[in-house]
Amino acid sequence: MWALSCATSAYPALTLRASVPMATTRSGSPVSVSVPTNHHCYQKDSPFVPEVVEAVDSLHSEFRAVDNLVARNTTRVLKAFQNARIGSHHFAGSTGYGHDEAGGREALDQAFAEIVGAESAVVRSQFFSGTHAITCALFAFLRPGDELLAVAGPPYDTLEEVIGKRDSHGMGSLIDFGVKYREVPLAEDGGLDWDALRHALNPETKCALIQRSCGYSWRQSLSVDDIRRAIEIIKMQNPNCLVMVDNCYGEFVESIEPPMVGADLIAGSLIKNPGGTIAPCGGYVAGRERWVKAAAARLSAPGLGVDCGSTPGHIMRAFFQGLFLSPQMVGEAIKGTFLVAEVMAAKGYKVQPLPRVPRHDTVQAIQLGNRERLLAFCEAVQRSSPVGSFTKPIAGTTPGYASEVIFADGTFVDGSTSELSCDGPLREPFAVFCQGGSHWTQWGLVLGEVLKAI
Repeated sequence: MWALSCATSAYPALTLRASVPMATTRSGSPVSVSVPTNHHCYQKDSPFVPEVVEAVDSLHSEFRAVDNLVARNTTRVLKAFQNARIGSHHFAGSTGYGHDEAGGREALDQAFAEIVGAESAVVRSQFFSGTHAITCALFAFLRPGDELLAVAGPPYDTLEEVIGKRDSHGMGSLIDFGVKYREVPLAEDGGLDWDALRHALNPETKCALIQRSCGYSWRQSLSVDDIRRAIEIIKMQNPNCLVMVDNCYGEFVESIEPPMVGADLIAGSLIKNPGGTIAPCGGYVAGRERWVKAAAARLSAPGLGVDCGSTPGHIMRAFFQGLFLSPQMVGEAIKGTFLVAEVMAAKGYKVQPLPRVPRHDTVQAIQLGNRERLLAFCEAVQRSSPVGSFTKPIAGTTPGYASEVIFADGTFVDGSTSELSCDGPLREPFAVFCQGGSHWTQWGLVLGEVLKAI
């Protein structure tokens, strides 16, 4: 007996034709009958709207490539865990000063450093956010009279007061401490201006800041190869210039990380990619050991460094488990960006990155054109969230941001952008920035609600 299954595949389905023995001739010889086996046989029962079904059907090769990336990165993480000899005793955590610690802190740092190709790392719950970790790294490098050069255009909004580009009201920005600041504008195509970068450094340029993700700018996110090329150009002008990479949203999107191509430090948040949707807080700095220690001294105090700071056991376990799961969660987020780009571009909206092009972070931007559509998009995402679906996101001022911003983040961890979420500043071109998701099908469901709303 032959049965034709119409169950939904875990992958977007290609339209194939299968030869199945279904009949015989009078002589008893079997003949083959071609039977279409594409996913449209279950379309009437699909939870997705037709636009999503069509997009999913077209993304088979992209999704398969992401699965291969996940396998490579999971192999890297697994090897690092094995080399660090991670055991259940590392989940014990600590209290007080954190001196009586069972080795989990050191093992986590060791595994993380190996994963990103760094000499050293400090992974701590005491980092409030990615901005906090990046700030510690910048203050590790820079002293009065030094210059900070942002080589990928303006940095993310929350760094403007850290640098002093926007008035920090005397709260201790880099400019308050006598650090100079310049930017290299982006090229017309939205990428790095390679010609300008070749002549950008001054003798007092101590640190070059490279922001890997697009932030709230309508620009291309940088590949690790772009970062490698930029580092080579920077070091050719001044081998002593230190390179700091804001690695937020970029971890595990490729099979290599910036320290593997010469970055002196990277920093990011554990409620983004490397927390695997499980880490409840925290951040990291990784890179050359000397500068990791200096960043840790900024987090704690000179003389205390990396050998202190308590972390409760349930958080320590979540750090390890989230880090192990992060390649898989990042892979699902990447699939979500492919799906969002495919559907929204088909509806005539400008998207960045473009559909089906390689991804270098987990962010998908969409130009919605006006305030009303931006609000409606975010409201639709919130309605489709597992937490707070009954609430309505309201645009407003948020610490660290220059413009009104709206956030849709019905997430289990407050502010987690490794979970499905979106946000955007209420200013031209009224772009929404989508990220995260523990499975691409979440975005498939959300898009149905979004298309009704806008």
